[in-house]
Parts: sequence; structure tokens; C-alpha cells
Amino acid sequence: MAKVNLPYGIDNFSKVRTNNCYYIDKTSFIKELLSETFDVNLITRPRRFGKTLTMSMLAEFFDIQKDSRKLFEGLEIVKDTDFCEEWMNQWPVLFLTLKDVDGRKFEGAYDLLQYTISVLCIEQAYLADSDRVDSSDKERFLRLKSENGKMSDVKSALVTLLRMMKAHYGKDVILLVDEYDVPLAKASDNGYYDEMLEVIRSFLGMAWKSNPALKFAVVTGCLRIAKESIFTGANNFISNSISSQKYQDYFGFKETEVSVLLQAAELQDFLPEMRKWYDGYIFGKEEIYCPWDVINHVRALLTDQNAAPDNYWLDTSHNNIIKRFIEHPHINVNAKFETLLAGGVIQEPIREDLTYDIAHSTEDNLWSILYLTGYLTQVLPERLPEGMNLVTGNKALRIPNEEVKSVFGDTVKKWFEEKIVVSDRSGLFQAWWSGDAEKLTQEVTDILFGTISYFDYKEDFYHAFVAGLFSGAGYDVRTNSEQGTGRADIVVKEQERRRAIVIEAKWPGKERTSLEKECADALRQIKDKQYMRNLQIEGYTTVFCYGAAFLGKTCLIKLADK
Repeated sequence: MAKVNLPYGIDNFSKVRTNNCYYIDKTSFIKELLSETFDVNLITRPRRFGKTLTMSMLAEFFDIQKDSRKLFEGLEIVKDTDFCEEWMNQWPVLFLTLKDVDGRKFEGAYDLLQYTISVLCIEQAYLADSDRVDSSDKERFLRLKSENGKMSDVKSALVTLLRMMKAHYGKDVILLVDEYDVPLAKASDNGYYDEMLEVIRSFLGMAWKSNPALKFAVVTGCLRIAKESIFTGANNFISNSISSQKYQDYFGFKETEVSVLLQAAELQDFLPEMRKWYDGYIFGKEEIYCPWDVINHVRALLTDQNAAPDNYWLDTSHNNIIKRFIEHPHINVNAKFETLLAGGVIQEPIREDLTYDIAHSTEDNLWSILYLTGYLTQVLPERLPEGMNLVTGNKALRIPNEEVKSVFGDTVKKWFEEKIVVSDRSGLFQAWWSGDAEKLTQEVTDILFGTISYFDYKEDFYHAFVAGLFSGAGYDVRTNSEQGTGRADIVVKEQERRRAIVIEAKWPGKERTSLEKECADALRQIKDKQYMRNLQIEGYTTVFCYGAAFLGKTCLIKLADK
């Protein structure tokens, strides 16, 4: 196995290049970006698709304070010498990321915004001594640098810095803002959206509203916040989303790029696994892999070639977004979620200009959020399921890959467990402990209809479902535990009263036999394999044995004869 120096967790272009990390050349993006004229260019992509690394690359290329020739040696962009002469290290650059502006309360997030501005000022500390900069701007600059600025200073911080930099260099300034919408997303999650919007609207909006110091701005984020709230005043405003074909190759990895990386690591046999788990996102018309996942899994395989694919989104994305919509009192998406989890396709209208305060208000917004944040991806017209006619204005949507499917499944499973724990199950438990199979059949069927199947309907699903009915109730619940001469599906023990329940769950599968027959087979298995014996040896004096048969959202439960 070859040694490949992966840029694991590194989103700084200079570090990637100086540390000789493996780098998939995306420098052609610079020329593509400047192939059209704009004041503000907003590029939205889901998180973990390389936005920060790309913005860092732009900063290194343009920044007049740097000499970046060595960093770009051997890369595509340097082949155009005239272009590099005009643009490389020829312009003042102000580069900031707002991805760390977070907090449970507005005050905490605002403090982090002040800190972010302070870091910018420290990076541009020479401005305080420049004899070309206005003295009033210097005073405001020093307040921001020491985190003692008034709110008006904070709101106008970018305007101030851009004005000072233009005065110092005598050139317009390029502004790069990474993850511009994170403060608003966090504010929406924590209940201080309006307060944060007031600050961010001025902080960013003033920077590009008829600003004579601005050469142009490139802004990245996850959502395109409605133009009237953030981008008012940006006369030449361009927006590029995952639906756009422009830049479709530059964020994320194409399969050819993943294949070359795997060959370099001598792991080319793992391409089908990578495709199944981390591919499937459609940007424009290009199928794209998530680079964060690819790098993480290659790293794992370089250590252990038996490493199973993992869910690397768990700690990096807002996975509670799915749960929020499942729990929404006025939205019922259960059937559509089940279609998606079964590998199916739905079609829904998509809005690309949401604001976070209304993002969770309607079902239409739900699908837009899930699409724009990468939980769902579009199905291209040539890949639509047979017989599906796409309504004008709708997009056909599916779960892109196994990783995101596992996010959906785990979220639904956790939601079900939490829902069950807070529900009144006294009647259900009474039915189990009294042997009322008829009532159990009705109650369990009702619960099945009220939940979401998060995997294909197979025995494993029903085992987890039945075990979950007892979760958080103080019972000792075991699945596939050794009992007698076999392994019982579910065993529930209540030690205090020395009583127990044995449940054998059956699913007819393709045979489509009757539920009556499946219940009879389950009860026969309990008897033949003597599942009660160990429980009786342990001292349990009352043991109820049930056969449970499931087909879709229908069940039948039978009690074994005493």
C-alpha cells in the first residue's frame, strides 16, 4: 500500500501545498470565476465540499502581501502566464470566515464576531501606522482590534477595513467571505435570529453596497439568503447554487479524481464502495463525491483495509434538521421519508432564496432545505423512474448515497425511541403482562402506522421496532440472547416481579405466507428451542411467550398456550 499524505482536516491552501499534501488541482476555478464581471458572487454548496479550501486558494493567489509562486508551481493556473501576471499577488485581499460565529445566546455569538473582526485587524495591523489612512478610521480600527468597538463599529467593520486598505495600497480590495450564513443558521437554531440578522445585514451588506473600495466580493455559504435581506445594494450580484452548471466541477470530487487518488494510495479496488457510500450528489449535471468523506475513508483504509465505510457527516453537519421536520406539528412527511429511505424518488417544488427564519415553516421549505444542504439531491431527467412525469417547477429528489441514508435512518430511529419514551405505554405494557394478544395486535399496528420505517421491511427492522417499544421503561431488554438451545429475538425481564416476556418476530418476506402461519411457526420455535428454560432456571416464575408476525405496517400477535 502506497503512502499518501492526505490533507486531513486541513482547509488552508498554503498548508496543503507546503506540507506536500495530496491536492486535486482546482486552480482552473480562478479563471472561470473571473470569466464574468460581478460585484458580488455568491456560491452556495453543502458543508464539507471544499469551500473554505477554495477560498483560501483565492486569497493566496490574489493577495498583494504575498509571493505565492511556489505554492502554485505545477498547477493548471500557472500555464497562463499573462493571466498570472495581471492577477497573482496584485490586489489587496480581505479574507474572513464566519464559520465559528456561534453561541447559544446572542451575546456569546456577538462576542465571537467581535473576536473574528479583531483577528482581521491584527492581520492588517500595518494600517494603524499608515500615513495614507484617515485618523478617524484608525481610531475605529484600534477599537475593533482590541474588541472594544461599539455596535456601530462592528456593523461597519468591513467597510472601514476596505476603505483603509484601499487608501494604503491605492488599489481596490478583493473581499472573500467564507460561510457567511453560519451565524444566521446558529441564531435560528437558538432563538436569536432577528438580533443576529440586524448585525449581519449591516456587517456584510454595507461592504458591497455602492462601495468604491471594493474590487469584487466572493461569498460562500450553504443557503442563498433572500436577496432583500442580505444582498440589497449589490448591483451586480451573481448567485451560483448546486443547480447551476457553472463551477459544477470545482466543489467536491469527480469520479475520475477519486479514482486517481485511490490508485495513488493503491486502493483502487475500493472505488465501488466509495461510489455507493459517498458519491451521488448532483451539482449542475455533474455527479460529485463529498471530498471530506473520501479523504476520511481513504485515511481509514490506509490504516486498515478492512475498515468499513463510516458516517463522517455525524459531527460535521446539522443532522437535527431531519428530526425537526419529523416533529413539526403541522407537517406530515412520514410517507415521503419512507419512500426516500426505500431508495425511491419524490418530486417537490424547490426554493433557493430562503431565509433561516422561515426555512422551517412549511413542507415546501423542508424539501428546499434538505436539497440545498445535501441531504437530498436531484435526479436528472434521464434517470427518472419509469412512469414519473415531472411537474413544471418541481425537482425529482432522492437520498444521494448510503452515508446520508444512514443519517436519515439513525435520526428516525432516535426520534422513534424518544417519542416512545414520552408516550403513555401503560395500556401497552398491561397487555403484554396480561397475555392480551388481541389488544397487542391492535396497539402495535397503530404504533407501526404512526412511525417511519427507516430500513427495508425485514426481520431486523421489526426486531429493533419491538425492542424499542420497551425502551426507557426500566425493563431489562435483550435481543438475540441465548435461551434454551437457540437465540430468542427479544427477551424482556422484570426482575422485581420475577416475570419475563419472550417474543419471536417473523416476517414472511417474498414467500408472502399468511401472518397466522408465521405466528404459528414463531410459537413452535419458542417451544422447540425451549426459550423459556433458562428464564425458569433463573427464577422467573411467570413467562409470557408471543409469536409476532409482521407484513409492512400490519402485525399479528399470538400468545403461546400455557
